[in-house]
Amino acid sequence: MALGGCAGSSKFRRYDGPEVTYVVVNKGQRRMHLLHNASLLKSYDIQLGFAPIGHKQIEGDGKTPEGVYRIDRRNPNSEFHLSLGISYPNVNDVAAAKALGKSPGGDIFIHGQKSAFRRAKGDWTWGCIAVTNDEMEEIYAMVRDDTLIALNA
Repeated sequence: MALGGCAGSSKFRRYDGPEVTYVVVNKGQRRMHLLHNASLLKSYDIQLGFAPIGHKQIEGDGKTPEGVYRIDRRNPNSEFHLSLGISYPNVNDVAAAKALGKSPGGDIFIHGQKSAFRRAKGDWTWGCIAVTNDEMEEIYAMVRDDTLIALNA
């Protein structure tokens, strides 16, 4: 795996290793794994939504979704260093929230930390997956749009 920083202190890195074909998040273990087919490329400790047990159902519930989604966008100007968007909510999520008379929410991302100088403690996001800023730079370079992401309990 070759991952190198660009000149200076840029947060944008280059990656020319094997393609990340799948991202797996194990919420209970607080770990995220980047895979090339069946081969593990990299693993990270993660932080989740402030109410991490169970599947996200409605906006503001503090849960991180469960299920299979896609990386569907990237934000180089994220308030949380860098971020990769997750395609939550899908049609089933929207229907389930609507049945409750609520909004499913959205804007679920893999992102860095709000502060460049310290990592927040515990689960603190509104449903996102957080890593360190250095790790986010690596993930941002490695993971392409449309990559599958499985979020497991």
